[in-house]
Amino acid sequence: MCLAIPFKVLELHDDNTATVETMGVKRRVSLELMPEPVKEGEYVLVHVGFAIQKLDEEEAKKTLELFKQALDAEPF
Repeated sequence: MCLAIPFKVLELHDDNTATVETMGVKRRVSLELMPEPVKEGEYVLVHVGFAIQKLDEEEAKKTLELFKQALDAEPF
């Protein structure tokens, strides 16, 4: 199973990486696989350390809310 998580781009770096944040977690990811340029403030899907596509803010927030609900759910 593959899982990509929405992150907000906080800062772009000269080495084609970006500092991103989601749910209070910041990390540096590669932009090498991005088919188009990204800007600070935009959302990207991140999979294994690589941003793989842009995501509009509304869709990113919906997806993050679903992740939060799943994390808060009680186990069966």
